[in-house]
Amino acid sequence: MAGGGAHRAEGGAGRAALILILVVVLLAAGGFGVYRYAVGASGPTRPVAVEIAAGSTAADVGELLEGRGVIRSALAFRISAQLRGFGSDIQAGAYDLTTNMAVAEVIDALEGGPLVETVSLTIPEGLEVEEIAGTVGEALGIDVRGFRRAATSGSYALEPYLPQGIETVEGFLFPKTYEFGTDGIDQEAVIERLLAQFEAEAATLDWDRAEELGLSHYEAVIVASLIEREARVEQDRAKVSAVIHNRLAEGMPLQIDATIQYALPEGNRELTFEDYEYDSPYNTYLHPGLPPTPIASPGLASLDAALNPADADFLYFVVIDPETGRHAFAETYQEFLALKEQAGL
Repeated sequence: MAGGGAHRAEGGAGRAALILILVVVLLAAGGFGVYRYAVGASGPTRPVAVEIAAGSTAADVGELLEGRGVIRSALAFRISAQLRGFGSDIQAGAYDLTTNMAVAEVIDALEGGPLVETVSLTIPEGLEVEEIAGTVGEALGIDVRGFRRAATSGSYALEPYLPQGIETVEGFLFPKTYEFGTDGIDQEAVIERLLAQFEAEAATLDWDRAEELGLSHYEAVIVASLIEREARVEQDRAKVSAVIHNRLAEGMPLQIDATIQYALPEGNRELTFEDYEYDSPYNTYLHPGLPPTPIASPGLASLDAALNPADADFLYFVVIDPETGRHAFAETYQEFLALKEQAGL
């Protein structure tokens, strides 16, 4: 009987060893499958400009690329770079990549080095598509009318921010300084690059706040564009946002001058009494609610302010310091009139 027990023990130990080997094999296979997924790519591609700082490590670059949507996994990039002996000599500079690239493709591009010859394009905050078209044309030599037609063709979308079917990319050509290679630039490439930058910047914000405020993502960008055009100093942004949200909640017309300036065919200028009667859906003195589209390209600070208005009951604001553009804010019409008198208006 003792011998039979030994055979059973040996058989049990053999089965345990076999199970252990099977587990190790499965884990290895699973790990390889995860790695293959992490270094692979799928999904739509959009141009992404990446600026690698001097002294960046493979870990730094991996985090940057994952954050911009170029690759799926910073860890997979770091492992692949080590396997290829790449990472200690990444050249600093500007690279033209796309979203959803395989890690091997990215490493190939980085090994080729940065763009040697580039042209700078600076889009300031608060410009309209019309103004951006002129800026792009001057900096990059792209046909202004062609850029304007492409930007208002209705062929671009950036879910969930810019829904399908919107005729203009107004508000989504993100303000920033860009570096473009000198070969093969066209209006589509520029627009897609600026839209991709908007997506990357917007991803840093809490867009659940839009729903809490009763807005769609697109409407929140409209609010941000109003803030960008009205607030001239940083500390006013959240307060201007509060006025807009409070007026929307009360059903009051927004009465924002910048919307009339946007609507007027002559371009932005000092408004006359007749301008306030200008018949346009953008005239927020005549029509309650938000204008149909953004009226300019907001920067990140205005987008953040649109999602995070000041906790205040302000319904009015007036420029109190013409030199800096600083506003004063009021909760009641009587306070507003007193501020206007103080400002000499």
